[in-house]
Amino acid sequence: MKCVGIVGIGAYVPENIVTNEQLEKMVDTTDEWIRTRTGIEERRIADSDMDTSDMAVIAAQKALADASLDAKDIDLILVATATPDYVFPTVACMVQEALEIPNIPAMDLSAACSGFVYALVTAKQFIETNTYKNILIIGSEKFSKITDWSDRNTSVLFGDGAGAVVLSEVPSGKGILSFELGADGTGGKHLLVDNKSNFVTMNGREVFKFAVRQMPESSLNVVYKAGLKKEDVDFLIPHQANIRIIDAARERLGLDKEKVSTTVTKHGNTSAASIPLALFSEVEKGLIKDGDIVVMVGFGGGLTWGSVCLRWGK
Repeated sequence: MKCVGIVGIGAYVPENIVTNEQLEKMVDTTDEWIRTRTGIEERRIADSDMDTSDMAVIAAQKALADASLDAKDIDLILVATATPDYVFPTVACMVQEALEIPNIPAMDLSAACSGFVYALVTAKQFIETNTYKNILIIGSEKFSKITDWSDRNTSVLFGDGAGAVVLSEVPSGKGILSFELGADGTGGKHLLVDNKSNFVTMNGREVFKFAVRQMPESSLNVVYKAGLKKEDVDFLIPHQANIRIIDAARERLGLDKEKVSTTVTKHGNTSAASIPLALFSEVEKGLIKDGDIVVMVGFGGGLTWGSVCLRWGK
């Protein structure tokens, strides 16, 4: 069986920063309330002329450069997003056009905030079966366009951005060691985009209860599936939704704070872009090194969840 892993990574966040203090002037909230309940200090918001596909292309180009590959080396494009530019064409097809690589398959994958992990696992199967060699995976979201900025419960949570990776064969012992995907459709009503308003709505209490149970459990599951112990984990990349949920997963794994990504403070919740953005941040800072055991875990609308355990290196 081929070993499949990440050989290139890139990211993009808009320049426009919206702070908690700015939100205080827009809705009935306070900086203290937002920080204590979510850990978020600021978030990036894209301009009106920049959409999901634009951010996806920039992140993709950076990932290709990091992998030392030309766009024409890519065999398949997968984009995880809940905020496409259009119902169709897909964001993936728009990325394909921008990168000038016609005729290869390109498709979007929708699993909300778990989408990037779902896409990673999907791509892994294609490479293991020798169907494709190099797959471009992007998580890109413009959640600001489906956010009700008058709603104090949701407007403080979300941000925009994109993260991308190139998945290819890697040396023996490295790459994805195990994974878990799951969904509970009975909880779909707790986190959805309302058809009438086209805004995201959330039952925060129910989503929180689901997340603090499922994210730590799924993280441990993939560690054990890989034949490892939780003490073997070097770094945790959780979905960046809420600092209290992240802390719950960290404590279950017994990890020190410096071994867990908390980009939620600066990016907010960027849905399917959350995990690749956080991964890029830690790799760029040199905190994830060759041979490290890394766990990525997400949860989101559906309700869905997914986790991956991998040994970093290419």
